[in-house]
Amino acid sequence: MDHFQYKAGKLLCEQVSVQELADTYGTPLYVYSAATLVHHLRQIQLAFKEVDPLICYSVKTNGNLSILQLMREHGAGFDVTSNGELHRALTVGSSGEKIVFAGVGKTEAEQRRALSEKVFLFNVESEAELLALAQVAKTMGVIAPVALRVNPDLPPKTHAKTDTSVKGVKFGLDIHSVLEVAQKFVKQSNLEICGIHMHLGSPILSVEPYRQGIAKAKTLVAELRKQGHPIKVLNMGGGFGIHYRKKEALPAQAFAEVIVPAVKEMGCKLVLEPGRFIAGNAGVLLGKVIYTKESGGKLFVIQDAAMNDLIRPTLYDSFHRIWPVEPPKGFEVPPEDYECPGEGTLSVDVVGPVCESGDFLAKQRHLPPLNQGDLLAVFSAGAYGMAMSSNYNSRPRAAEIMVSGTTHRVIRRRETCDDLIANEVEYIAK
Repeated sequence: MDHFQYKAGKLLCEQVSVQELADTYGTPLYVYSAATLVHHLRQIQLAFKEVDPLICYSVKTNGNLSILQLMREHGAGFDVTSNGELHRALTVGSSGEKIVFAGVGKTEAEQRRALSEKVFLFNVESEAELLALAQVAKTMGVIAPVALRVNPDLPPKTHAKTDTSVKGVKFGLDIHSVLEVAQKFVKQSNLEICGIHMHLGSPILSVEPYRQGIAKAKTLVAELRKQGHPIKVLNMGGGFGIHYRKKEALPAQAFAEVIVPAVKEMGCKLVLEPGRFIAGNAGVLLGKVIYTKESGGKLFVIQDAAMNDLIRPTLYDSFHRIWPVEPPKGFEVPPEDYECPGEGTLSVDVVGPVCESGDFLAKQRHLPPLNQGDLLAVFSAGAYGMAMSSNYNSRPRAAEIMVSGTTHRVIRRRETCDDLIANEVEYIAK
């Protein structure tokens, strides 16, 4: 699964001591394993090899340039949702033909740049967007390649804030009206509706939503072809779940067994947009204990990693495994079940210094006794961690470190207070 392991009572990232990394670079600190990133990408490549998919790493998951470069070097394209993400993909040397542009609110400027870079596909989410893209393409004298993003109206399958294929969300064209919309664009000379896109949400821990979505996709592809659209691409998005608590996630092969036969039957090019599956368990967030305190009958562990570093727990009620980097004697081996009280553990809330009651990384978590200066590792933090971080409370954002074997290097330096005011200081009224 990953290359973070406890040996002789110490957490290692690949072959490097995590405590050494914290001592060298400070905390809070994001630490990534290059071997884990490549391993997870390889699992998807191998599982779907039979249909030669275009695997587009989802930049929104973690857009650090060094991670993107690693993905490109190992054969991945990119799924982007903004001009900024497109710029990141292009900066590391990706070509437009391996980039898919998604998002419900693409601006004219974004459409224009993506067309100029000859992106492989636009995932289009509304009739209004089709009209706007056609107009931009016309002014540029080009044809825009389009996959219609379809909301298949499936039963709820994950957290409400990350479930993108249930009725009443902003994503995609309603499956009950998509054919009516598509019919209007059969003879549109500056658009080619050549695919459908069906991202089901994330994280998904069962193949059943994909089975249901594929069944609807087959019918839709046949009807679109009858209309005259040359459907040749099936984009099934991402969403494959990862191990957050125990071993709850499925391997990539399980999803391939459902998706690959349907792709072959439809005669389509498969596009996948994995992000969390690749990066989630490739990163940890390190925080150092500042104080412990008791209040209202509860024990709080206050450490220097906060909600501005990792917002998922307070935003999504997300669970992240947490354990000391160098546990005290008797706790050297982390528990298999992080939700059950172990002998000698204490029930604590792990919180940060931010002035919000919602500033927590875990509640009622069973941890060994901790002291000031102890280091905590928050696992499964490689996805939607640094990417969603902020400067709230004017807190400089963390550094990011990449480990490869016995070596480690900075891939994003720690911000300074001067960085925080760099875009404002020259505008102070004199």
